[in-house]
Amino acid sequence: MGRSFAEAFPICRKTMVEADTALGDDLSGLCFNGPEERLVLTENTQPAILAVSVAIYRLLASRGVHPAMVAGHSLGEYSAHVAAGTLAFADALRIVRQRGRYMQEAVPVGHGAMAAILGLDPQTVAQACAEAAQGEVVSPANLNMPGQVVIAGTKAAVARASERAKALGAKRAVPLSVSAPFHCALMQPAQDRLAPVLRALTVADPRMPVVVNVDAEPVRDGRAAIEALVRQVSSPVRWEEVMQRLASEGVRKYVEVGPGTILTGLGRKILRDAAFVTVEEPADLEAAVAALLE
Repeated sequence: MGRSFAEAFPICRKTMVEADTALGDDLSGLCFNGPEERLVLTENTQPAILAVSVAIYRLLASRGVHPAMVAGHSLGEYSAHVAAGTLAFADALRIVRQRGRYMQEAVPVGHGAMAAILGLDPQTVAQACAEAAQGEVVSPANLNMPGQVVIAGTKAAVARASERAKALGAKRAVPLSVSAPFHCALMQPAQDRLAPVLRALTVADPRMPVVVNVDAEPVRDGRAAIEALVRQVSSPVRWEEVMQRLASEGVRKYVEVGPGTILTGLGRKILRDAAFVTVEEPADLEAAVAALLE
């Protein structure tokens, strides 16, 4: 992950070295070479994705691509704040490592679960969760796009809610392979641990608005940004609303940076008339820059 960019572009290589220095370990080596079983531990995955995303963002910026607004899905909100200048890169890396550790430690392994509910509106998914909870935690966690809502909670409650959602008309309920039940009330212990660490950071007001996950509102104040990051840990990611808010602000071109193209796929289903480009490999760069700057 990210190795092809580091080999091809000095600015990306320098960013990965910065990440190693900030964390005091060989994060870049883990990204480039694995082993996968260590990379997929959430305390490693989170800084790894952040580092690669920032490396590609800096590459785009060096080519004249400067966003009018930014947003990120869950962890990606930290990358957005680094791009906006709210958070220093080194601080963000250290924070997301702690975020990953605290999230993993909040719920015993195997106790929580997540599932994608397909073909049902968010209100009916919430109804399914409420009817299936039986005193346990289960709730919408990622409101990703029309017809795709991810739920999270205890393993048994997620299974019951999945069955109830299908009875209410969902096309499918797909269990997800995750290390913890993110963005639900089970994450409150992680939020409580992370909050004082976040609030102790030195922050700046973002250079451009950051549309945040918790309420799909653009933040322009550094302290407000921190509070949104605190609340985000146990709150649902309102991604469809984030994209709609960006569109309502006049955004017509979108670029996804970092590993994967999932957000581009979601965006194309949310905003049918917008233009989306990805920069997942160095070969994508020239076409992306041309599309974004035309």
